[in-house]
Amino acid sequence: MPFFKEFTHHHSRIFVWKFDEIDTLPPDLIEPENFSRFENYKEKKLSEVLMVRQLLQNFLPGEKILYQNDEPFLQSRKFQISISHSFPFAALAFSEQRIGIDLESFKPKIIRVKDKFIQPEEQHFIPENQSVEYLTVVWSVKESLYKMHHSKYWSLKKHYEVRPFAFSDEMQISCRVHDADFSDEYSAKVWVFDNVVLSLTF
Repeated sequence: MPFFKEFTHHHSRIFVWKFDEIDTLPPDLIEPENFSRFENYKEKKLSEVLMVRQLLQNFLPGEKILYQNDEPFLQSRKFQISISHSFPFAALAFSEQRIGIDLESFKPKIIRVKDKFIQPEEQHFIPENQSVEYLTVVWSVKESLYKMHHSKYWSLKKHYEVRPFAFSDEMQISCRVHDADFSDEYSAKVWVFDNVVLSLTF
């Protein structure tokens, strides 16, 4: 099942692919400039890379994804892009402005690592009976913020904050990146489908 879903929000479009065993993803979808980056990837991880390339060719034929400081960009610079995978899903976003996206599956094990990324203020609005759902959304929003923001702070707990929200299939969430010298405010559009969460920050 190649193309799966499309999401739009303001000037951003996100295309999602859901892997199917019958999918044919030719290795030559990978740009020659990126062969060394992906040559040692295992089959599942390589499939995620190829799904993104197939999405790109479906909607911008002939375009290339290149990397600078490990950040992906289009060779033409026609749009800003962001990429995420959570097998069997892969997503590619295009926008006229800088964005970040993240795909995460809902898994109970996130409860064990919550202290690595949850601030005390965030813990206060997370209900016990939906902790997996809320924690996954918070994690996903913070990951998308990390991809978008120039600071690239390593601590999702210390420098990335998600404001209170009510969990649903579609959410608009306030968030920020901050340290002692600045506080940059952002919004996240979040969708839930097929046991995954997709976050777009802008």
